[in-house]
Amino acid sequence: MFDEEIMPFQVSKGMVVCGSWHGETDPSVFVWMRRFDSEKERERICNAVYADPLWANDIAPRAYKLIDPTKMEVQRVVPNKKSSVQ
Repeated sequence: MFDEEIMPFQVSKGMVVCGSWHGETDPSVFVWMRRFDSEKERERICNAVYADPLWANDIAPRAYKLIDPTKMEVQRVVPNKKSSVQ
């Protein structure tokens, strides 16, 4: 669902997805990384994604049936100076 619906929808709203990964031996592990040029851009894009009726009424309800929100962890990270992910 991520590759076919979630990522394309978010990218259509301006989201930059740097990559996504799944656990090699643990199917419950999923990691994805997004990049924003500024906090203002992050707010604008996230609002465009999460306030959209298609997200709220269709995509999100189906996606949240596939995850355990008690195990979900969101981290905000800052790239090192020489990181290729800027």
